Amino acid sequence: MNSSLLFRRVIQQYSIGSFNNISSRFTSSSSSSSSSSTTTTKNSSESSPIDSELKNKIDDFIKTNKVAIFIKGEPNAPSCGFSNAVLQILKLHGCEFKSQNILEDVKLRETMKIYSNWPTFPQVYFNGEFVGGCDILLQMHQSGELVEELKKVGIQSKLSNLKNTAPSSSSPSN
Repeated sequence: MNSSLLFRRVIQQYSIGSFNNISSRFTSSSSSSSSSSTTTTKNSSESSPIDSELKNKIDDFIKTNKVAIFIKGEPNAPSCGFSNAVLQILKLHGCEFKSQNILEDVKLRETMKIYSNWPTFPQVYFNGEFVGGCDILLQMHQSGELVEELKKVGIQSKLSNLKNTAPSSSSPSN
């Protein structure tokens, strides 16, 4: 994963994970704010253990599929606009993927939030590595970065040939 994608993920995860603690830091005394800062660094999996059997199934699913997504609904009938957007982006690139419908299994849905340390869906994985959600995949698509990331996992995007075929912007002189 390139550094700009990693940077975006870190910023978004920090923002999501720490947003609730920000107001308490400003309203607490300095002695209690130092104790609240130690709780923000605590790994969420420590407070909510993941069932080992389910964790193994998730590991197997995301590691055996080049592109694995956890969505609301099914690929042919998404139940969420964000899931639909991810599906459309992947289809636009001609990308084969495997999906799990997190609406069918409450335990899977809650476990995935802990597993990825990402509270929302869809969740996208490339070669077992968490990429992000709809917003990140959309940014990658718009910047052309998705073509490169797919290439790294051995997938040739349908859009890879379009990258350098834009018409010249020069206009004829009068």
